[in-house]
Amino acid sequence: MVSTVVFFTVIVVAVLNSPGWLEVKRAFFSGERFREDLPGITRAFWINVKLFPTAEVLILVLALFIAVLRSLPGPVFFPIRALAVGYTDLFRGVPTILVIYILGFGAPSLQLRGVPKSSFVWAVVALVLVYSAYVAEVYRAGIESVHPSQIAAARSLGLSRWQSMRFVVLPQAVRRVIPPLLNDFIGLQKDTALVASIGVVEAFRTSQIDSAQTFNFTPYLATALLFVVITIPLARFTDALIARGRRRREAGGTT
Repeated sequence: MVSTVVFFTVIVVAVLNSPGWLEVKRAFFSGERFREDLPGITRAFWINVKLFPTAEVLILVLALFIAVLRSLPGPVFFPIRALAVGYTDLFRGVPTILVIYILGFGAPSLQLRGVPKSSFVWAVVALVLVYSAYVAEVYRAGIESVHPSQIAAARSLGLSRWQSMRFVVLPQAVRRVIPPLLNDFIGLQKDTALVASIGVVEAFRTSQIDSAQTFNFTPYLATALLFVVITIPLARFTDALIARGRRRREAGGTT
């Protein structure tokens, strides 16, 4: 405790005594601007909150489907596995901001009948495509962590390959990958700020507008605070799940 207090005291003293502190304080820590801009940024932050669970549900379903396709055995399923590999490689390789740009500006420009023009819709689509590639690999790791003998035992009891996957493999795989899935969703929550680039007026875009009007950067600090308030509880929940899983493994090993 003493070392922690000393460490942060040194940092605070160094910052407060730096030559540019007064200018930084005026530009980033204006109490007046914070009080005036926070309500509007908070209202816009609900767009981020809506983006997050909408994309998360779709990601969980699509990523699991891709992981199952990539886990199909036998040479007859090679084309399907190749498509799944190509999908994960493509969307893990392209930066998220570029996918958002390409879909957000490109798809509506096609002017095809039935293609939505809403920036919110294409923001969700872009996030789902990118994060499904990452989450599919997490699912696949969970599937491959289940020992093949369990599948063989299920088949010997008369279950089909699909039934073995559904009732034996997937329940264990999903339970094992919950902590890394939550870590991915922490990243997803933060990346909802990237959709401001295609015109979605969410918290970050609102802070940009407020900052441009007042030439003060305090709105960015308010936006960062809102994201921290959301992500820290989820991060601590993830740590608790990891710790609980470790205790269970240690208890099983002792037994």
